[in-house]
Amino acid sequence: MSEPELRLRDVIERSVPLENSSPVRTYLDFEKPIAELDKKIHELKTLIGDDTNESMRGEIEKLEEKARTALAETYAKLTPWQKTLVARYTERPHCLDYINGLIEDFTPLAGDRYFAEDEAIVGGVGTFRGRSVMVMGHEKGSDTESRIKHNFGMAMPEGYRKAVRLMEMADQFSLPIITLVDTAGAYPGIGAEERGQAEAIARSTDCCLKLGVPIVSVVIGEGGSGGAVAIATANTILMLEHAIYSVISPEGAASIIWRDAEKKEEAATAMKITAQDLEELGVIDGIIAEPVGGAHRDPKGVIDATGTAIALALAGFETMTPDQIRRHRRDRFLQMGRNL
Repeated sequence: MSEPELRLRDVIERSVPLENSSPVRTYLDFEKPIAELDKKIHELKTLIGDDTNESMRGEIEKLEEKARTALAETYAKLTPWQKTLVARYTERPHCLDYINGLIEDFTPLAGDRYFAEDEAIVGGVGTFRGRSVMVMGHEKGSDTESRIKHNFGMAMPEGYRKAVRLMEMADQFSLPIITLVDTAGAYPGIGAEERGQAEAIARSTDCCLKLGVPIVSVVIGEGGSGGAVAIATANTILMLEHAIYSVISPEGAASIIWRDAEKKEEAATAMKITAQDLEELGVIDGIIAEPVGGAHRDPKGVIDATGTAIALALAGFETMTPDQIRRHRRDRFLQMGRNL
């Protein structure tokens, strides 16, 4: 393993602190015991106000410690389906949060020059830690209005044609490419199919393979099917600790295999969709740690850690020629699954 790869693994494993930076106001189903503890803590704090009663303060501290322990124990043994719920959680930082946190002087670029602008994929040029880059990714939106605007991160053909345009521009100007993956999959509507959805995904994937500049992809939430692969055929693929990456959703797989979407939990386990499974299988190159309780409990810490991991990954390609970068990417995918 080369020195850049060793340093990348080191920062991935140890970069994110486990302290919570802010309280979480909504909870996933499996977090109900933690929600009850947090509710009691809030009620006690409201009850005593500015009172300095030591016994009450001590009781609150005990409950807070119990809540932290319960949270750590819960997240230490998440099932693949529970990780799916965390990956989909609406309060996780999204693509634009990473761009705003990591990219200076970001200039968005729009349109595929054929049909329309697709808001599900955002992209543009900017400065990442002192170097010019092209950055793009799926944006799901953070509230009802923005989710509708961005079509919940499900891109149309024009989104992938825009991605091709931006990647070719990056190649022309020797700009490294950073992609942020977070989509349930490409949009499967009639209009998208009429405009060549499958062909657009295939051309985007093919474009990735041809580029002479390095591509670093990070799965920050969901990595769904060809909609994800189209911008994640990269030299280095990283995943957040509780992200998922799969050819189909667990619900979709359960509907096909068992004709019962309710068997989604069994499907999630069988499909090996977690970051830990995919690193073991050699599909991804590293896992970026999340704080206890998920990325939504410390967005800034996760974004900073992701930036450090991306910077170290890009550093490994600084001395490579365009042909060597292409060969590295090609060999990476040809080798996938051969050492099992």
